[in-house]
Amino acid sequence: MSTVPSRVIRFHEFGEPLDVLVEETIGIPDPSERRVRIRVAAVGLNPADWELCRGFMPGTLPRGIGYDTAGTVDAVGSGVEDVAVGDLVVGAADFAGQPSAEAADVAILDSWTKVPAGVDPVEVAVLPMVVRTAVWTLVGMGVGPDTTLLVHGAGAMAGYAAVQVALGLGARVIATAGPTYTPDLEAFGAVVIPYGPGMGERVRDIAGGPVDLVLDTAPPQEGVVAVLLGVVGAAQDVVTISNHDEARGLGARVNLDIIAAAGDPLADPLPEYVARVAAGSFRLPVARAFPLGAWREAAKLSLSRAPRGKVVLLPAEDA
Repeated sequence: MSTVPSRVIRFHEFGEPLDVLVEETIGIPDPSERRVRIRVAAVGLNPADWELCRGFMPGTLPRGIGYDTAGTVDAVGSGVEDVAVGDLVVGAADFAGQPSAEAADVAILDSWTKVPAGVDPVEVAVLPMVVRTAVWTLVGMGVGPDTTLLVHGAGAMAGYAAVQVALGLGARVIATAGPTYTPDLEAFGAVVIPYGPGMGERVRDIAGGPVDLVLDTAPPQEGVVAVLLGVVGAAQDVVTISNHDEARGLGARVNLDIIAAAGDPLADPLPEYVARVAAGSFRLPVARAFPLGAWREAAKLSLSRAPRGKVVLLPAEDA
């Protein structure tokens, strides 16, 4: 099996990301069955990348970071018939037994969607994890036209996406957010309120009583689930993507449990949302894009917990 050389960002031991991540050059093999190899154009970084470094879902080491990517297909494995060499695709890394992931010049994907002509790779490289999390969670919660939903932490990217997804499902959406994204969220159709003391009362005033469901997408913060329980009729009406221990201790739900209970495989929403990006009816904000060689600076911004949008790596800029 032949390989192509690639810079990769990966770790050989678990620990804090900036302590364990290194840049190396390795050979990326030809894709195996039902896999494609791409020349990476853009990589969207996620909080999950840093949790992988810390030991979340441990696998064989060394291991790379980067789950969301867009790039041009340069080789296809057997059984691949929907894309060809030269196609621009967006997709997710194949982490099983691979020497790296998508924060690299070259990467192996195990799922992908073809990108329409004229779409900027950066616009779609930020989609996979956030869109799948938002759609699978909201559908599993039963959000629909008769739902009044509070999205707490709508300035975080999962929340920003969830507002758009829930409105598309016909829900009435109340969102908590700071001033940075309030104009965007209001333009989408949400009613936006600020964080801070009295938040629960503000939600109940707007909703005319308890809301039907709450999706907590804010960064982990002790005590937030207890506050959110005050705006619903029952503890199970609160779902969090981040405050897992507190939620389980108080009888609220965790989105990973909802997704797991839905069964496998789940319908992939990515093709629909790539099409929506192409049509201008869905978007995620990008805070800043960095060349791959500036990955440490990109990681610091992402780890700040206040990047104000998605942080992206652009390998081709300094290849």
